[in-house]
Amino acid sequence: MVHTCVVAGCRNRRTPGTALSFYRFPRDPERKQRWIAAVNREGWVPNDGSRLCSTHFISGKQVKNPRSPDYVPSLFTPAPLSPEMKEPGSLEILDKQEARVEAANALLFLQGQGSSAVVERGQEEHPEQREQEAAVEESASSSLSSDEDDEEDDESIDCKKGKFAPHTSDAAVNFDNVLKALKKENQTLRESVDKMSLSENSLRNDAEKVKFYTGLPNYFVLETVMWLLAPHMDGMKTVKLSKFQQLLLTLMRLRLDLRNQDLAYRFGVKVGTVTRTVHQMVNIMSSTLVPTAVFWPSRAELRKNLPVALRTSHPDCAVIIDCFMVPFEEPVSRGNQQQQRVVSSSQVGGTSYNVLKYLIGVAPQGVVTFVSRGVLGNVGDKSLAEGCGFLCKLLPGDVVLASRDLDIADSVAARGALFKIAGSYQGEASPPLPDSSSETVSVQRHVQRVLSVVKQRYAMLTGPVESPFTTVSERTSNLSTFDKIVQVACALNNLCISAAPLE
Repeated sequence: MVHTCVVAGCRNRRTPGTALSFYRFPRDPERKQRWIAAVNREGWVPNDGSRLCSTHFISGKQVKNPRSPDYVPSLFTPAPLSPEMKEPGSLEILDKQEARVEAANALLFLQGQGSSAVVERGQEEHPEQREQEAAVEESASSSLSSDEDDEEDDESIDCKKGKFAPHTSDAAVNFDNVLKALKKENQTLRESVDKMSLSENSLRNDAEKVKFYTGLPNYFVLETVMWLLAPHMDGMKTVKLSKFQQLLLTLMRLRLDLRNQDLAYRFGVKVGTVTRTVHQMVNIMSSTLVPTAVFWPSRAELRKNLPVALRTSHPDCAVIIDCFMVPFEEPVSRGNQQQQRVVSSSQVGGTSYNVLKYLIGVAPQGVVTFVSRGVLGNVGDKSLAEGCGFLCKLLPGDVVLASRDLDIADSVAARGALFKIAGSYQGEASPPLPDSSSETVSVQRHVQRVLSVVKQRYAMLTGPVESPFTTVSERTSNLSTFDKIVQVACALNNLCISAAPLE
């Protein structure tokens, strides 16, 4: 398609291979009038074939933004010739003749009429005849042009419709394959991110991942705990963490004993948010989960499910008890009294001051049925048992087993129960004596496994305890946050399959 610029004195035209762009006059009446005024041809009106070349715009192309200086053409100095055009003669008349000859040749070539028309140079024409021929040339160019917009608009419309030029047809066919490959890659990346993230979907079908991060056996148990706690979590104001994430964060804190900064990085929150979430979730689980999972069974229930190994030797066994220690880092606060931290691990009667001491009771079946609040390590076993409410759980005739002498036989006897020691070794890691009967050894090993399983499942119970967890969280219960953590860990342990079957 041959288009000639309508600006007076501009000899640019579009021929095959030209780098210039030619724009038709806009359809908007106001903008069209501004273009006509800019061209400044007296009495001239553009038609459908009228074109304006890109050399009359500052940026080299028209811009449809009314705020742009190229919304209307503004460069009308004598336009330079396009690189494809040859320099005409020096005389004005011969220059115009040469332009008409080349335009006629291009027109004949496009119409398929073969050879070019030859017009003799030096032929004189009257001014009226030259204007008439120019009008004919412009009309011919107009008759061959279509109603398309400028080149850039045509290309953008074709791309939107999925049309491509003949030389890009092969690339267009491959776009479907490229799109499919990108979609597949996107799906793979999404699955990879979901698998690495700490979300419900990443844990739903991965029991090993649930066990590693929470200590619970599978996602069903985790979902049950979430269902039990969710109604009590409505008052927690955490924008970035969902209810499930708050529970998961707390369980990871108990299970892996991760630092608050580590959890903040993993969940993309601030350290203060982690600290606040852990304390709030521990309080909720202590008041909701612990009463449900940690309770003293009835005597009938105990005897009905008593393991075979105890039916002959201790048929009236109600509980197996022991004490365990957890070291702490900072002073422990109990009401208005504060016990200063002892760095040198000083001992009084073989017991360290800078530890918290807990009494734990386990049913013969392997579930925790009682856990006391923590006291300083220098408190005796008898004082701990009498002050934590353990003795109130006993009934006349009950048998209390222990792996070592806890000096509570008199206190237990006062409740009509009997205190017995299974074995006579010192310390958890010491082996049983060679002369112990096989029955005693079986009970003794069972005691060891049951009392250690909770601490193995939740590493936070191995200490050392950080100072924010040792302060009393509620005046009514006189329990510190760590006391509640110990109770919650025992409750969560009871939801798991017993790791210490006594068979």
